[in-house]
Amino acid sequence: MRLLIVEDETDLADALADGLRREGYLVDVARDGASALAMAGAADVDVIVLDRDLPVLSGDAVCRALVSQQYPARILMLTAAGTLGDRVAGLDLGADDYLAKPFAYVELLARIRALGRRGGIRGSSPVLEHAGVRVDTVRRVAERDGSPVRLTLKEFGVLEVLLAANGGYVNADELLDEVWEEPDERTRGVVKIVVHTLRRKLGSPAVIHSAAGYGYRMGAS
Repeated sequence: MRLLIVEDETDLADALADGLRREGYLVDVARDGASALAMAGAADVDVIVLDRDLPVLSGDAVCRALVSQQYPARILMLTAAGTLGDRVAGLDLGADDYLAKPFAYVELLARIRALGRRGGIRGSSPVLEHAGVRVDTVRRVAERDGSPVRLTLKEFGVLEVLLAANGGYVNADELLDEVWEEPDERTRGVVKIVVHTLRRKLGSPAVIHSAAGYGYRMGAS
């Protein structure tokens, strides 16, 4: 997955880029808004980490331009202003997520993973489909080869995340971040149980596969 970090604070930008590269991401860095638009146009970027307070062209202007062009990358806005009004304003611009400075690196990493799994063009179909499994995220219904599958809320959430990954692996911690809000239930053992029951409900042949060290993925084989 390719990331674009748009941040004029050199030390912060370099630290983020180094850390994310160690996580296996391809990372580009832009120091101002105008450079960000030029770099986004020259490469297929999946997630843009965009500071609101930028020289030359503000982060708000960059966000508006990308959204108006229906640029497919997801946008995570960063700002030193963390009030509710600031967060709402950032999201109203079309950003997909919002993080106030100072932030914990692990939280930034989790949000990037979540945005990367969403993928797709803004305004695209709410239907996810892979390996014969189909989910309507608006009507909240699931099907396997045209037959309805009754799922619990947690099973539906896990299936939605796995389908959004489009055949890629999603590990237990990522599923916990996406699906579980209850602190007392956030264990890998709970994820394993839900995946087991979900796999059983989807029937044979199995379409949810697991690999030690990687996690779970959807696929015909």
